[in-house]
Formats: sequence, C-alpha cells, structure tokens
Amino acid sequence: MTPGVAARAFEPFFTTKPLGEGTGLGLSMIYGFARQSGGQVRIYFEPGTGTTMCLYLPRHDEVADAQADEVAQAEARLAGDGQVVLVLDDEPTIRMVIAEVLEEGLPGDRGVGRPGRPKILQASTRIDLLITDVGLPGGINGRQVADAARVVRPDLKVLFITGYAENAVVGNGHLERGLALVTKPFQMEVLALKIREMLQG
Repeated sequence: MTPGVAARAFEPFFTTKPLGEGTGLGLSMIYGFARQSGGQVRIYFEPGTGTTMCLYLPRHDEVADAQADEVAQAEARLAGDGQVVLVLDDEPTIRMVIAEVLEEGLPGDRGVGRPGRPKILQASTRIDLLITDVGLPGGINGRQVADAARVVRPDLKVLFITGYAENAVVGNGHLERGLALVTKPFQMEVLALKIREMLQG
C-alpha cells in the first residue's frame, strides 16, 4: 500500500480495484464500526513488504458503561433541542457513514434510521431533515417519497443521495427550494458540509 492509498483507505467509495470489482465501502464500514464502538483503526505499511490493519476496541467495563449512559442521558436532557434527521437508505454502510457524520460533525443531532418505512413521515414526529437515497427498494424511489412527504410537511428539507444521473431527481434542470443533492461517490466532508448547510439554512 502506498502512502497515498493509505491516506484515503477509509474514505467511502475509494477503491484501487477496477470498475465493477469493488465498491470501496469495506474498509469504510470497518472504520465506522470501530469508531462507533469507541475504538480506532490504524494502518501500518511498508511499500513492497505488506500492510497490517489494527483494530483497537475498548475493553468492556460494566460499571463505566452504566456511568457513561447516565452522563449521556443527562446531556441529552440538557441539550433538549437537538435536530432530528430521518435517513432512508437500504445500504447499511451508507446509513453508518451518515450516522458517523451526524455524530462527529454535527453534535446534538439525532439520526432516525428507518429504511424502507416512510410511514413515519405521515406521523407527528419532528423531522428537520430527510436524507434519502433515490434508488429505494419496494417500487418507490426517493423523489416520490420526498414529494409525498412535502405534501404533509411543506417545509421539510430533503437531501437526496444518488449514484444515478442527476436528472432522476432534478426536474426542469433545477431543484425546488429546500431540496439538495449529493452524488455518489462522495467524500464525508462534502456530505457533512451539505447537511450542515441545510440544517442551518
């Protein structure tokens, strides 16, 4: 592994494999799992010799975990007004990446993962931003979900994630107010910036 590859190894969609032979999501998924578990992943490499991936995970401490839960609950009660983000995507890795962006880049925001269950959009549950993949299973696409949701919630902000051509989402060459688009492959920084812009704007 070269230094350049090592620097980008955990980026979603980054791969050195030929087109069609890799998604670039494997190491990103491992990285996300380690971070969500309170751990880390490190790459040790020597060009021409080999590469070692080391996962560092915290040791389980039941007492410490209980205390940490109490602190987290207290902080949540104090924060009180965190923003709610609903994520609709049938790919667990994409949901994990979005959750990591929300947890690390946008503290205080709450992600609600209900892939394939848009009925929550009809309820009175607070939702500040809908992030949806365009290609959803079950015969309905993300644009249709967003349009139906905005009938009930006219001011709902929607961020589309798509690997398809933009014209699958964009009508008449532009997106309506409150709608935005991020195309795959994307960098986490770009996604975080777009989410922040939409929640703050």
